Amino acid sequence: MSATGPDGDDDARAAVATVAASALLLVALDFDGTLAPLEDEPMDARMLPAARAAVEALVAAPRTLVAFVSGRSLVDLRIIAEHDDYSQVLLAGSHGAEFWIPGEGTLRHGEDEGDVRLRDMLRTHAEQATAHLDGIWIEPKTFGFGVHTRRAEPAAAAEANRLVDEIIAVEAPHWRRRTGHNIVEYAFRHEGKDSAIAELRERTDASSVLFAGDDVTDEDALRSLGDGDLGVHVGTGPTAASLCVPDIAALASLLAVIATERSAARE
Repeated sequence: MSATGPDGDDDARAAVATVAASALLLVALDFDGTLAPLEDEPMDARMLPAARAAVEALVAAPRTLVAFVSGRSLVDLRIIAEHDDYSQVLLAGSHGAEFWIPGEGTLRHGEDEGDVRLRDMLRTHAEQATAHLDGIWIEPKTFGFGVHTRRAEPAAAAEANRLVDEIIAVEAPHWRRRTGHNIVEYAFRHEGKDSAIAELRERTDASSVLFAGDDVTDEDALRSLGDGDLGVHVGTGPTAASLCVPDIAALASLLAVIATERSAARE
């Protein structure tokens, strides 16, 4: 395990030990950049083998629940996570506006026909406005859309974001705007990963939560954690997390340690 806290490895080990010993632990994980490398083609994303092994070990550990918490639409999250109806992994898609719960299936927060019509119209406008720019992809989402710029030159990316920002400012100024790694997302729902964590905590009655993420959109969830919880940031840069790991492999190692400790406690 390679991890550092604000005051060094001792604090990191103590924080890990606290959640590893909790009565009922919810391990909530962002997907892209946290369990799976970022891909130019977003639907190509898959968990690294070490991350998958760690997730499976946590699912098998006693009194331990695992959830993926993503900005992806639920349908896309299930594809990239290779998640089927027999899975014990909970899902929160669209930043917590839709869920998949074992034994219950898909649950969505409300939407009306007017929201859906506006979503489709604005997505079409965004596609038309950016069609002349190379490397831009408008991703359909359940509650809005995303503007992907990973494959675009910087000037084209900036122009795409400017054009779509203008469309939203005029036609849907009440929509929520989020930025991430080479993506800007727009949505008529205002849930965030903080509300997703709160809902998952309530549903599972977890005594402690470990949340790990790598992007700006994960910071809401990290800031929402309380005493006895653990926030983990994957990568570098400013974060509200109390623990940082350098990459996906290091996170997988940390999760495997927690799974081992929780399984050993049963013996």
